[in-house]
Amino acid sequence: MRRVLLVAPVPALRLGLRALLADSDLEVVGEGDRLDSPDFAGAGADVLIYATASASLPDLGLIGAAVLILSDDPPALGAFARLPAAWGALPLEVSREELIAAVHALAEGLIVGTRRFFQPRPPIPDGETQPLSEREMEVLDLLARGLANKQIAAALGITEHTIKFHVSSIYTKLNVNNRAEAVRQGVRQGLIAL
Repeated sequence: MRRVLLVAPVPALRLGLRALLADSDLEVVGEGDRLDSPDFAGAGADVLIYATASASLPDLGLIGAAVLILSDDPPALGAFARLPAAWGALPLEVSREELIAAVHALAEGLIVGTRRFFQPRPPIPDGETQPLSEREMEVLDLLARGLANKQIAAALGITEHTIKFHVSSIYTKLNVNNRAEAVRQGVRQGLIAL
């Protein structure tokens, strides 16, 4: 039986992950809203599932287990270089079957991910940028404030699916791979102010 730690800032998200793993051959041996949870002491997990809305990662190498990042905004691939074990990245809307398969693959030392998270963006030649639409500018501003896709959708009165489309378009136009890079590039280009 594979042993799993769950880390997610929101209790409902942890509850949902636990429900997805229920009645499987996986055992949840600890969970918390942060990595330094006392529940993790001596847990001896095979895989850490870390759910986050942010593209930045804390130091996950201290856990000593394989790491699966669940996020709508994948971290840059370089962020995984610090990890001593197998790692992976999947979207938050992962299915039960995908989640269980990913945990087993990681426990065997494999790298797990979707094409969306691992496909490099084509470089845009220096000096060539594509202008953002008015709506994309609004989304970028809310990204800079640290809002998750669901919060941005509520603030703008549009669907979360539409927000994902806008975020993807912003990434392409700014030639970036995650939220942190998009905000940094937006500030650098004078599109937003922090």
